[in-house]
Amino acid sequence: MNEKCQQRIGISLLTLVPGIVGGSETYARELIRALARVGSLPYHVFAPTIAADAADGLPASTVTAYRARRDTLGRTVAMLEARVRPRRLRRELRLGELGAIHFPLTVMLPRLDHPPAVTTILDLQHELLPQLFSPVERLYRRLTYRSSALRSRLVIAISEHVKETVVERLGLPPERVRVVHLGVDRERFTPGDGPRESFLLYPAINWPHKNHARLLQAFALVRREHPDLRLVLTGSGHEAEAYPAGVEALGRVDDETLADLYRRASALVFPSLYEGFGQPPLEAMASGCPVAAARSGALPEVCGEAARYFDPTSVEDLAAAVLDVLAAPQELVARGLERASRFSWDDCARGHDAVYRELTS
Repeated sequence: MNEKCQQRIGISLLTLVPGIVGGSETYARELIRALARVGSLPYHVFAPTIAADAADGLPASTVTAYRARRDTLGRTVAMLEARVRPRRLRRELRLGELGAIHFPLTVMLPRLDHPPAVTTILDLQHELLPQLFSPVERLYRRLTYRSSALRSRLVIAISEHVKETVVERLGLPPERVRVVHLGVDRERFTPGDGPRESFLLYPAINWPHKNHARLLQAFALVRREHPDLRLVLTGSGHEAEAYPAGVEALGRVDDETLADLYRRASALVFPSLYEGFGQPPLEAMASGCPVAAARSGALPEVCGEAARYFDPTSVEDLAAAVLDVLAAPQELVARGLERASRFSWDDCARGHDAVYRELTS
């Protein structure tokens, strides 16, 4: 290994907001833990003040020059300050001591030309479903994502689907994009010994692209044949909703509770209109839970032949898929366990290491 490759790899988690950013938080935290287990390079994590625990096993510093906030307005102000007045932040990151720096959460803060940077693109939902964003949100994402990707020497895409969108919509040459799939924790998400219970599970924050409205309509159709069936929703944003009989909104749950739900549910139903990867279907498969999933985004790439797919814009197709899974779950269970065995966070970390080495060679 050459001397340059011995320099530390910086990993910036400054825009991490605990409990808010869903799958991207899982990715960031699991990547750090896996690098601590199997990584072969010297790393240094830059954590925000609101998530000082994010380093979790790697050398780290908490960055005070970035004024991290949990609320949307505060987050926006913090990112704007980091862009227009970056000098103090650059000093605190000690960029001259790094061989390369990684921005796993899509946004490069501060903008820089050195050291060589890699940015992970988790999704480009705003390009494919612009109607789900306000004009301001759409403009912000387009400007920020594009500039972060173009300033990076390499880009990590979490699926081939995301890579294709990055090349098509952001204009990056394909040779600058590396695909590294995410993983699944197969020690936490395992099949249970008890019987399956009569409920469907959908773990998702109540965001527009998660398609809860059509799911509720499809559930009403399914309930005509399965009147005792329940629908269990997890994730934030459901507090103000008035759901019909049979629907339970549990709010944000911890990992152990979610793992228990996967072990007990009759099926996972995943009607999302867009996913850059799709973590919950893999977690369900690893738990022996059969999956009905939307034919959208990266879900077919991730789930392979191990899910019953449906058109997420059709209530009737969604309901039919759920009924099929409930009628004959066993083949999907076997396929799902095999499919989930192909993904691990350790392999994800090794894929990142390969990109870091490429940057520092």
